[in-house]
Amino acid sequence: MRRMLIAMSQEKLGDALGLTFQQVQKYEKGANRIGASRLFQIGRVLGVPIEYFYEGLDGDDGGVVAADPVHFAMDRLSTAEGIQLNSAFFAIEDPKLRKRILDLIKQLAGENEADESGIKPPHT
Repeated sequence: MRRMLIAMSQEKLGDALGLTFQQVQKYEKGANRIGASRLFQIGRVLGVPIEYFYEGLDGDDGGVVAADPVHFAMDRLSTAEGIQLNSAFFAIEDPKLRKRILDLIKQLAGENEADESGIKPPHT
């Protein structure tokens, strides 16, 4: 997610780490495990501390994060599509146009009313 937020390609990250973009892709998809030293290198290239990769994990419950609406929304926002959508949306300078687009998206999603946080629980 961090790589996408800073608009860094897999190829550029791979070059900085001395890897192919295919290897970076395997790391991101979870096909290959990342060792501690490599994770540290990735953090340095992306400009984040190693703790960044463990955010949201709670040692008391074995790393399981509760499936509440906020975590559900963050999971969706942290996808490539979610990041692209947010970046494009906030690039729109006209606040009235942003509001109209938001209303359209809510209508397309069939959203009636969200809670006070603006996050609607997932459909079950």
